[in-house]
Amino acid sequence: MAFNPNQSYRTVQAGYAGYGSAALDAGLRAYMLRVYNWMASGLVLTGLIAFAIAHTSLLNLFYQPVQTANGMAIHPTILAYAAIFAPLVFVMVLSFGVNKLSTTGAQALFWVFCAAMGASMVNIFMVYTQTSIAEVFFITASMFAATSLYGYVTGKDLTSLGSFMFMGLIGIIVASLVNIFLHSPAIAFAVSILGVFIFLGLTAYDTQRIKTDYLRFGGAYGAEMAGKRSVYDALQLYLNFINLFMFLLQLFGQRNQR
Repeated sequence: MAFNPNQSYRTVQAGYAGYGSAALDAGLRAYMLRVYNWMASGLVLTGLIAFAIAHTSLLNLFYQPVQTANGMAIHPTILAYAAIFAPLVFVMVLSFGVNKLSTTGAQALFWVFCAAMGASMVNIFMVYTQTSIAEVFFITASMFAATSLYGYVTGKDLTSLGSFMFMGLIGIIVASLVNIFLHSPAIAFAVSILGVFIFLGLTAYDTQRIKTDYLRFGGAYGAEMAGKRSVYDALQLYLNFINLFMFLLQLFGQRNQR
C-alpha cells in the first residue's frame, strides 16, 4: 500500500508530532516489533526447511541424477518446479486477499509460504558451500538491519525512492529473463549488483511505509486488522531480505568444488 499522494510523509510526521500521543508511540513500537518477529520467524522456518531437505533423503524428491552425454547431471523434478513457483502464488493470495482472510488464515498462509520458499531454495546447498551461505546470511542480516533502521528513523520522505526502486526491479527482472537465453556472465554480475542496491532501497522504503501507515491508520486498527497487517508487512520485509540474500550469495558465495 503506497502513501496517499495528497498526504506526504512529512505531513504525516508533522501531524504525528503535533498529536504527541504516547499511546500511539508505544503502539508503533509494539507493532514494529511484531512485524520483525514475524519476519524473523519466517526466515528461521525457511532456513530449517531448506537445510532439512538438502541434507536428508527428501532431496531425492526434488532433484534426481540423470545420465547425459557429458556424464551424470542433477536435474530438478516436477516437485522442485512446483516448489519454485509455489511462493509466487502465496504472495499473490496474501497481497490481494489480506483483507478477506482471518488473522489465523493469514498467519497460517504465511507459515506455508515460508516453508514453500525453503523448499524452493534447496539448490543453494548444492551450489554453494555451507560456510559461505552462513557468511552471506550474516552479511545480509547486517545490511538489512542497518537499512531498515535508516528507513525507520530518517526524516526524509522515501516515497520517490520506492517508486524508483520498483522501476529498477522491473528492469532486473527483464534483464534476468533475457539472460536465460544469452548466458552472459557480465549481465548476471550487473543484475546482482543492481539487485543488492534495489532491495536495500526497498527495505528502507518499506520500513518507512509500514511506520507511516501505522501513524496514519494504527489508531483505527482493531486487533483483527492489526494481526493481519503485521503479517502482510512482515511478508514485504521478508521478501526484501530473501532477495537481498540471494543477490549477495551470487556475488560472494563460494561454489562447491565438483
